[in-house]
Amino acid sequence: MAAMVSQRCAVFARSVSRMNVLCASRAASTGATDGGNYHHPTGGQLTMGGKQMSAADIKKIPDDEVKKSVFISQSNDVFTNLALEDWIYKNFDLTHHHILMLWINRPSVVVGRHQNPFSETNVAALARNGIELARRNSGGGAVYHDPGNLNCTFFMPRARYDRKYNLNLVTRALYREYGISAELTDRDDIVLLGKKQVSGTAAKLGQPNAYHHCTLLVNSNKLHLGASLAKDNVEITSKATASIPSPIKNLVDVNRSVNIQQLLSAVGYEFLRTPATQLTDGGRELLMKQRGFQLINPTDKWFPGISELRENFASWDWRFGKTPAFSVQKTIQMKSAADTSDQHPEMKVKVDVEKALIKEISLVLPNHEPIPVVSDMVGQPYDEDCFNGIVDALKGANTESMRHAMGL
Repeated sequence: MAAMVSQRCAVFARSVSRMNVLCASRAASTGATDGGNYHHPTGGQLTMGGKQMSAADIKKIPDDEVKKSVFISQSNDVFTNLALEDWIYKNFDLTHHHILMLWINRPSVVVGRHQNPFSETNVAALARNGIELARRNSGGGAVYHDPGNLNCTFFMPRARYDRKYNLNLVTRALYREYGISAELTDRDDIVLLGKKQVSGTAAKLGQPNAYHHCTLLVNSNKLHLGASLAKDNVEITSKATASIPSPIKNLVDVNRSVNIQQLLSAVGYEFLRTPATQLTDGGRELLMKQRGFQLINPTDKWFPGISELRENFASWDWRFGKTPAFSVQKTIQMKSAADTSDQHPEMKVKVDVEKALIKEISLVLPNHEPIPVVSDMVGQPYDEDCFNGIVDALKGANTESMRHAMGL
């Protein structure tokens, strides 16, 4: 295993010869204590109690006392990477150590903490296509991940949170490495040509730590992206945070030489050569003072308890059970063999859902109170296939009996 890690480091080092690359295997010393803090093998310092610095004191820390690391996750599993993100956020002392985590996932759709996945995508279709549905801890809208998409997470103390600083680091890297001129919108998205989005953004602000993450569309499969974020043709009423659709563009559409590994190196290099609070170029001199690049294997050996965090992110209760209450409606026509007119009464099939479980099924007609439908589907998990099955069953019911019961 050590040989494999060393080989991967050598390959990575050749692509970033100007950088000082550090591997987790080189830092695999036992933890040492210092003033009540545990020094993690990756070079971080974990808060183990003790008095926290005030926001005012953190802001007074000079830039030359803040070291930086770039963590490159070796996992492509969306739940593992979300767990790693959460672990760093909860455990690292970031007062003198800022971290950029770079990660790439297998195909998946990730919704914001307060979103309704059934409003953002077709959950049943994702499952059939083998695409994971994940819910992250930050807010914001739904995004599609695949191996052509680079994810960047910036970790810093809450007192030093600066989203525009992070995004400008990315745009500087794009220009320095590829000559690509990108801009920031009022919503802090990164766009090309004034409108085509190549990056979305979200954040988690807590105490004492915070993180800000964004995506970079390098060579993402736009056909799969569009299909994965397509919704079922139904009417959904929900108070959940809704995504704002935007036209997108891959970076390779602008510069065909862009590739994800080179971009990963460029963004990491830009992060390390830039002071902690100022968008100035510290060059090689600053770079050599940083903690460098580290290949991260997100396992319990290095991050105790991360497996439990992963299980939580992958659980049905977190991904779906956290969905705010919503209702789904679809209009159907009531036809009968005896009815030869072109005008058929319409009704709506309505399903109320709480915590992603079906609470009530009803029929809604104009100027009528909703009529409850007795069904053993009540209490079952909701998805689009389930709803369409309910609609089809009601369409196939005895239309004459239904019309009579409704006084039509």
